[in-house]
Amino acid sequence: MIQDIQPNIYRNEYKPVPPRPDSYVLICKDDKVFLRERGGSITFPTFSELENENEHIYKHYTYLFSIDEDTFYLVNEAVYSGLSDYHMENPQIFRTAKPQHMAFAGITGYQLAKWYESRRFCGRCGKPMKHDEAERMMRCEACGQMEYPKICPAVIIGVTDGNRILMSKYAGREYKKYALLAGFTEIGETVEDTVRREVMEEVGLKVKNIRFYKSQPWSFTDTLLMGFYCDLDGDDKITLDENELALAEWFEREEIPVQERNISLTNEMILYFKNGGKPVDNQYF
Repeated sequence: MIQDIQPNIYRNEYKPVPPRPDSYVLICKDDKVFLRERGGSITFPTFSELENENEHIYKHYTYLFSIDEDTFYLVNEAVYSGLSDYHMENPQIFRTAKPQHMAFAGITGYQLAKWYESRRFCGRCGKPMKHDEAERMMRCEACGQMEYPKICPAVIIGVTDGNRILMSKYAGREYKKYALLAGFTEIGETVEDTVRREVMEEVGLKVKNIRFYKSQPWSFTDTLLMGFYCDLDGDDKITLDENELALAEWFEREEIPVQERNISLTNEMILYFKNGGKPVDNQYF
């Protein structure tokens, strides 16, 4: 999956250090990220590449995280006219870009950039928020309100019936490929209850034997995904929620459409079932 960047090591502890000339800069603007792409391989500009056009770049930055010995920083305002081989790109590029640790850095940095952008003012009193020095947190000095990065819990659901699994396609979304049922956890609800509710709401089926598979941070939607398999409990007749799904249908294990890349929890769960519960092969990466 996209966060599986071994042997590289992602370090998200909030231990900000001053940037070096070779530290990476993330610039996000209009829902896009500034980067260079060559033959599917990406990189981000460094402080040394931007320092000539940005006199104060070593003073105005936000520490994000590190991967191995490389440190990544967010810079909100920067001039980059001299970097003609870099361009603003849609963050969807991180689904397929290489190397994977840079794609993961890009989408995780983008998630943090959007959160910082939406927390400039206090939601309680409206005063400006300030970066906390000890934690990755925004603090209101006027009323004491504290805000941490937004993470939304959601479930991915593999509904199975013997040799079959239920697959679906979203309604009204850009993503048109087969997926598994999914949904966000509501207030006062366990994730197991989310599984039962979402399956009933989207396809009108009852399920049993709910069992956890694996989790994944999914920065494209500020989500922490939790994958579950469960068994059909009773009638297999589908009653489709057409506001959420374009279709839902049962697939025999041998007939499951092959997914392109094992970058998401959804894809891995589909491939895991297709392979008879065996670990996913690297051929899908």
